[in-house]
Parts: sequence; C-alpha cells; structure tokens
Amino acid sequence: MSIAWRDAMSRALYGPGGFFVAGTGPADHFRTSVHASPAFTSALLRLISEVDSALGHPPRFDVVDVGAGRGELLRAIHQAVGVAVGVSGEPTRSGRSGLIPARAGSPETPTPTASARPSPDEPSSVTVRPPLAQRVRFTAVEYAHRPENLPEEINWTAEIPTKITGVLLATEWLDNVPLDIAAHTEEGWRYVLVDPESGTETIGDPVSPADLEWLARWWLNPASPPSTDSDPSPGVAGTDPTSESESGFGAARPAQGSSLTARSRPGCPETPHSDHLRAEIGRSRDEAWADAIGRIERGLAVAVDYGHLRENRPVHGTLTGYRAGRQVPPVPDGSSDVTAHVAMDSVASAGAAVARCAYSLVSQAEALRALGADGGRPPLSMAGTDPAGYVRALAAASAVAELTDPAGLGGHLWLRQPVGIPLGPAVAR
Repeated sequence: MSIAWRDAMSRALYGPGGFFVAGTGPADHFRTSVHASPAFTSALLRLISEVDSALGHPPRFDVVDVGAGRGELLRAIHQAVGVAVGVSGEPTRSGRSGLIPARAGSPETPTPTASARPSPDEPSSVTVRPPLAQRVRFTAVEYAHRPENLPEEINWTAEIPTKITGVLLATEWLDNVPLDIAAHTEEGWRYVLVDPESGTETIGDPVSPADLEWLARWWLNPASPPSTDSDPSPGVAGTDPTSESESGFGAARPAQGSSLTARSRPGCPETPHSDHLRAEIGRSRDEAWADAIGRIERGLAVAVDYGHLRENRPVHGTLTGYRAGRQVPPVPDGSSDVTAHVAMDSVASAGAAVARCAYSLVSQAEALRALGADGGRPPLSMAGTDPAGYVRALAAASAVAELTDPAGLGGHLWLRQPVGIPLGPAVAR
C-alpha cells in the first residue's frame, strides 16, 4: 500500500525496528565529519569556548547534540574538554590528543591553577570561575536506547530539552527529518506516494495550501527562470555579510581511509523518479529547526548538513539511501538510511524568525578554517629536522583536508543561529 513519503520515512527511520533505532547505529553505514577526524571535534570545542565566553561563563553550560547517533560526537567533546582542562593543571579526564592549540589570550585559553588562585596572604577581589569541565552539561537527543559504556556525564533523552544555555549541535540531523515529496504535473503540484516495501512511487492528491505556499516561496516555479534571490528574511540573513554559501552537487565518493561513503552532497543516480519535476517540501524541517531554536534561552544553534539554496534547487530532488557503506536506492523499508538534502535558506529563515537574530550560512571549509583547522601541509624542511613530527603533522593536515574538501565533507553547509548573544565571524579574515 502506497503512503506519503513523510510517513514512510518516519516509520523507516524512527519506528519500531527503524534504521536509527535498531542495530549498531549509523556509523556502520556512512561516514560523517565526526568519524573523519578529531579536528572536527577540536573546532567545535573552540566554538563552544567562544560561546561560553560570550555568555559570561554561566554556572551551567549546556552542550546538546540532536540526532546523536550512538553518542560519538558528545563522547569526543567530553574527552576533549577534559584534556583541555588537564593541560592547565586542573584535574583531567582521559581523552584523545589532537586539539587545536588555544590562541594566546583567547577566551578558551585555560587559566593555570597556580596563577588563578592567589595565596591566602594576598587578598583579591577577582572571583575564580570554575573551568568549563565543571560547568558543562552534555545531553544527547536520540530515539535509540542509550549505548553501553557511554560516560555517565552524558544525559540521554528522546526529546530536545528546554531552557538551554549554551550550544545546540545538529550535525546531519535535518536531512533525516521526514518530509513530503511532490511532483509537478499537468494539474500542478501533487504529492508523491511510495510503497514502503518496494520503493515504487505513484502520484497522489494535490498538495495542501500550506505546502503549496512553501513551494511558491522556497522552490522555483517550473515555469519561471532561476532567480538569484534566495528570499532571505529582511534584517536577518540580508544584514550578515557571512550569510552566503555555494550549492550544487557532485558524486558521492569513498572517504579517505574508510570503506564507508561520506554522505556529503551525493549525486542521486539510483533515486527512482519519473520525468516529472520533483520538489522536497522542507516545511517539516523548518518547523523542527524553529522548535529547536525556541528551546534555547541564550546561546548558539549550529546545523551542519548538506543542502541547497533556492536559486539552485535540484530539479529531480536528492532523495537517496545508504546501507553498509554504499549509496543505495531509497526504499523506506527500515533496512537503510533514507535522506534528502536540506533547503538551508528556508530552515535558516524559520530559525531566525524565532531567535530574532541574524544567522550565518557558510560552507564547512570556511567555518573550520575560521576555527583554526586550515589543513595546511607542514613545511618540507621539517622532515629533515623532525621526521616524526613531520609525519604526524602531515597526517593531521590530511585529515583536515578531508573535512574541508569542497567535493566531499567540506561541501556541507554550517548554519549558525545565535540566540541572545552577538554573532562572531564565521569566516577567517
């Protein structure tokens, strides 16, 4: 029996036995920035530190990961926070190396214990703030059961918490928020239905007035030429010089050093479709992002995903699947990931309407370079003076290069939505 794509995706991904609920987790099926390199975690740690400073180092600092998989990202950040504090002489937790060195005098530079605590004979009016490791609260948001051996400091919940003060992360979450598919026929836009068992599609009823309104605003009219106006909300993206990015697609390729395919801006050669022009109605994603923004009291929300802008929507859509490291047809039977690119400008506008603050939309390559991950190769002269150090630096540069490669993971878009705090630069100047 054929049903709406939104219902089929919901059941296939999040229903009993769904792809993201059962099994070992998405890391066995596709590769993300979190899996590619610890440099991604290091960059996020620097961003977290900058937000902590902008908030005035609150007594509780939330780090919330929406669509947490099996907790890989928060586990890495939890370890990295412990390492960063341990360098300063504070109690350390076990963690991994590879952190981006803190810039001297920057907000994230830990204060050494010896200099932070004056002697009893030296009265001081300076209040010593607890380190981030003592103030941070981690929350993973995911429908799957809590993984074994996850650090007890990481909370596990199926719902986004409220009254967040800190950072909300959504890395490759929005692309898995179920959405409806429409096809443009002689009778206008109509929903596309799908048989969950076979993936066979049929044409259904005309789209609802709300979805038709979304299509008119955010998806190009098939009878109209492409527009260069992405329709940003006045005074939101339009006032922010960093609210720009590239869009377009290339073929998915195997990630370096892994048999898994990076789920980054893939072409969709195996996506079943007819000769109709297709649209992926992103209204459900707009609502999901707006709801997430509404749960933040003060802080920053960051969505990292592959997507497109209004002037360059894909005429046949981007719906596709992933299973066991390979791109496969999007059959919503629960055996594989089913994903579609995100209309990032639409999502950004929806979030900005709630936050009432300007957003920033840039490529992952730009965002990571601004956070200190430039992927530059070490000087060749280092090979003669410090061969082991040269090999380590070369390996680190290679890992960052994968994250910033515009044909791969570097093609992801970073949407940064501040709530009640200033928006710092997202592009290295």
